[in-house]
Amino acid sequence: MMKIRRSGILLHITSLPSLYGIGDLGPGAFRFADFLAETKQGLWQILPLHPTDSVYFDSPYSATSAFAGNPLLISPEYMVREGLLSEADVESPPPFPKGQVDYGAVKAYKTKLFHLAHERFRMKTDRDRYEQFCSDNSCWLEDFSLFIVLKVRYHGKSWNKWPPEIRDRRPDTLRMAHKQFYDDVEKEKFLQYIFFQQWFPLKEYCHSKSIQIIGDVPIYVAYDSADVWANPEIFKLDEKKAPSFISGVPPDLCSKTGQLWGNPVYRWDVLKERGYDWWLRRLEHSFKQYDLVRIDHFRGLIAYWEVPASEKTTANGQWVAVPTEDFFRTLFKKLPSPPIIAEDLGTITPDVTQIMRRYDIPGMRPLLFAFGETLPGHNCAPHNISQNSVVYTGTHDLNTVRGWFEKEATPEDRRRLFSYLGRKVSLTQLHRELIRLAMMTVANTVIIPMQDILGLGEEARMNRPGTAYGNWKWRLLPGQITPSIARYLLEVTELYGRA
Repeated sequence: MMKIRRSGILLHITSLPSLYGIGDLGPGAFRFADFLAETKQGLWQILPLHPTDSVYFDSPYSATSAFAGNPLLISPEYMVREGLLSEADVESPPPFPKGQVDYGAVKAYKTKLFHLAHERFRMKTDRDRYEQFCSDNSCWLEDFSLFIVLKVRYHGKSWNKWPPEIRDRRPDTLRMAHKQFYDDVEKEKFLQYIFFQQWFPLKEYCHSKSIQIIGDVPIYVAYDSADVWANPEIFKLDEKKAPSFISGVPPDLCSKTGQLWGNPVYRWDVLKERGYDWWLRRLEHSFKQYDLVRIDHFRGLIAYWEVPASEKTTANGQWVAVPTEDFFRTLFKKLPSPPIIAEDLGTITPDVTQIMRRYDIPGMRPLLFAFGETLPGHNCAPHNISQNSVVYTGTHDLNTVRGWFEKEATPEDRRRLFSYLGRKVSLTQLHRELIRLAMMTVANTVIIPMQDILGLGEEARMNRPGTAYGNWKWRLLPGQITPSIARYLLEVTELYGRA
């Protein structure tokens, strides 16, 4: 899948234009697929599609499930088409802010719509597809749906603060909870059914336009999630089910002070004894959802940085080895040649690159990393990039090209960039110069963030690692993709043989 010379765009679903405060799986997504096809892009990269939580500031990398879809991405317009809502139900949405997502307002609005839609769905007699969906996804759907209902029942408390019999998942208590909250659990299952009923037609439409979708799998899951509640034995938890160790990374090129993420870390010894069952189910589910999968923090599958949960910094952590060889043998036996992209940024050791080479897994090469003091030998410098790489101008965790140049690049970085280009370039044209550099590399795959195609500044940045507020909100405005931008993208795509 990665052997074809092609290019694509990074744009999360939440960033699409829509009438309902957040990008969704409705008409705006299909129009964006048309734009990709018109400009001869072969790839659409998105961020994780899982349910987000305001506790984690609606980060798609701290979801309440590693399997479920985010109901906020459900299209009201397509629920009208399916007869689950009326035109009157959706004709007067609130005046949502333009250009960014107000998650609280979106949740309040869509929760009302979801209640109406489920009430109508309950009246339907033909529920065969729904029942089949519930059966096919029972390994995660039942636990997730009950988890969401219990979170409401216990006023948003973390699951380890629930009554011990629920926290510890005593079978008789779980049966009683399912019976007591049957209607609410059914509504959560219904929303998952609708999400995937809308997702797969979009995926099929992209395929009809020769577009493949790159999904994203965060290596860790949020502690307060259905995954940890339902599978506590595969995480390092104490006797009260709180994390005993948490995830992070020590200081490296991406973070001078390190990053304390706070996710519970896996018990790889238990996973190995179980044949990595949870991980295999998770990846199999992802490969059904997407055509290719980017694994965030890939190096954590070789060794991970583990920090005692009581620590406030990453300083007293340690590297812990993963049974990598056995894991990848098992994975490739179960899923031959899985289409994986490794997020291999930061400090990468030889054992990581060895696994990537052995299994022919491409890594990421953001050009914004290239123009420091080590430019001549840096693996993100265009002249050092190999075919089996995925080249980016930047990523969702980095500034835009323009924002980087204005706010982060040193005078020496700027001088090296202009020297590399062979001339000075105006700020208004800089993004196109880096897009050209990416497109002309020998790398088979190039992905450009939509913000860089538009030449936007720091205000359009999707995420600022290490900050909690103000992330994951940027949205594309209707009409922002002009005919001249489409012509430019088509021209550069054809010029460098990526059409």
